[in-house]
Amino acid sequence: MMNSLQEFPVLLSDGEPEQRKTSSYWKVCVITLGDERFAIDLRQVREVFKLASVTPVPGMPDHVVGVANLRGVIVPLADVRAFLGLPLADTYHYALVVWHGLQQVGVVIDNVPEIRTIHADDLVAPSAHHRTQGASLISSFFKTDARLTGLFEVSRLLAMVEGE
Repeated sequence: MMNSLQEFPVLLSDGEPEQRKTSSYWKVCVITLGDERFAIDLRQVREVFKLASVTPVPGMPDHVVGVANLRGVIVPLADVRAFLGLPLADTYHYALVVWHGLQQVGVVIDNVPEIRTIHADDLVAPSAHHRTQGASLISSFFKTDARLTGLFEVSRLLAMVEGE
C-alpha cells in the first residue's frame, strides 16, 4: 500500500519551462478554481479528462483527494485549493494532468480549460499586493478579460503536492 507521494518520481529541476526561455509568445491553459482563474504553461499539460470516479487512498495528505484510472494508468489527484486558501470542492468533475520531468499529477479543476496565447510583456511579477497563501506557486500574473490570472510554476506545484 502506498503511504505517501514520496514513492512517485522526484522533480528533475526547478527551472522555467524551456518554452518561456526561448520564445516571447507561448500558450497557456487557463483553469478555474472556484471564482479564481489560474494558468499553466500548455507544454506542461499532458491532458484534461472528465472524472468518472475518484478512488480515495487512505493515509494521504488532505490535498491528495485520491487516484483516477486514466486508460490503465493510475494518476494521483490533488486539490490545490488548500494551498491557495480557497474553499475545497465538494465534487470533482475534471482533472488536468500536469507534468515536470518524470513526475505527473492530476489537478482537479472546475471547468474545461481554455487555451490562450500570451506574450512575455503581458506578465507582471507578483508584488506584495498579490502575496497570498500559496503565492510561491505563482511565478507571475497576466490579465485576461480585465481579471488577473496567476501563472502556476508547475515544478513548485508538484513539489508542494509531494510535501517538499
